[in-house]
Amino acid sequence: MAENKAIITHQLQSVKRESGKSYSQLAKETGLTNVYVAQLLRRQAQLKPETAPKLQAALPGLPQELIKEMMIPPLRSYDPNLIQDPTIYRLNEAVMHFGESIKEIINEEFGDGIMSAIDFYCSVDKVKGVDGKDRVAIVFDGKYLPHSEQFFLVENAQL
Repeated sequence: MAENKAIITHQLQSVKRESGKSYSQLAKETGLTNVYVAQLLRRQAQLKPETAPKLQAALPGLPQELIKEMMIPPLRSYDPNLIQDPTIYRLNEAVMHFGESIKEIINEEFGDGIMSAIDFYCSVDKVKGVDGKDRVAIVFDGKYLPHSEQFFLVENAQL
């Protein structure tokens, strides 16, 4: 399965490269976030039927057999060696460094719970800093999910 995913991902990346378009350009044309478009073309997200025509219009070189493959729920996985890439290492480092404070603020603002990584939007933008230099702005927009208190339900008990 992972071997098949690697082949399909390579084909999808080739179509994108041949188009000459960036993820941000494809995002504008499809109405998706740039990160979600990248997830689709890396087989980390499922292409929905209503989005398929938009993606095919944005990437006319995308063959129908790849569209059909993209509509199958993917094996969402990652290569543990990715951490060796400096960008991914720094992203991981930033989350680990700021994570405890972010968690505390989430709990303070929302209560005891977590941010969903399923009902989740992510985008990367290029912005100018106060010093006029280019900066990377990453937005994680996840639904808040409160932890539930667990009660023993008598009617479901096996006594």
